[in-house]
Amino acid sequence: MKHLLLLSLLFLAACGRGVPDQARIVVAGDSVMAWNRSAGASVADQLQARLGEPVGDVSLPLARVTGGAGPLNIPTQLQGITVSHVVLNGGANDLTSCECGRCSAILDRLISEDGTSGALPALVADLRRRGSRVIWADYYTSPRYAGTACEPRYKVLESRLGRMAARDPGVTLADMDDVFRPDDLTLFASDKTHPSQKGSARIADLIAPLLTRR
Repeated sequence: MKHLLLLSLLFLAACGRGVPDQARIVVAGDSVMAWNRSAGASVADQLQARLGEPVGDVSLPLARVTGGAGPLNIPTQLQGITVSHVVLNGGANDLTSCECGRCSAILDRLISEDGTSGALPALVADLRRRGSRVIWADYYTSPRYAGTACEPRYKVLESRLGRMAARDPGVTLADMDDVFRPDDLTLFASDKTHPSQKGSARIADLIAPLLTRR
């Protein structure tokens, strides 16, 4: 069964949309961004429909920030890409390698307590040097993790990302919890973790107003 799931995710990855030459916006990250792509309803698809312009998409299921080979590594997804806006997420697949209450080392590797160092600030700083404005889409609380011992690690990640974003006006933290509720199952796929098409639409609704032409 695990092998069938992996094959399904890799098939979805193979259907990545790529980056049109004229795109000024690119979506990168993990399966939260890539989900519903096969139905033409991923976050990038929904943003493209709302904005009326091409939106690139290099996000992939299973992608990590500090591991993963090739495009399954989120910084690698963005190599050679220079656009005005990058929308991305990441870190959840890195955190799956730790026990819920023992994630301090991985959190520190991703981003320091003050938000100034680690793999996430390094990625964002690299994108900013290329001239991209960055919208970091912070994770929603899914029914699978709500109220469990795993939830606090994502709250720590969010607070650190907030400190990172506060240091640079070219970085915006978009909190998906602003438009998600873990008790609204219509927002989630059957696995109660990934977004349904309605959920991907909610994410696009949150992000689209932030994609101004500056």
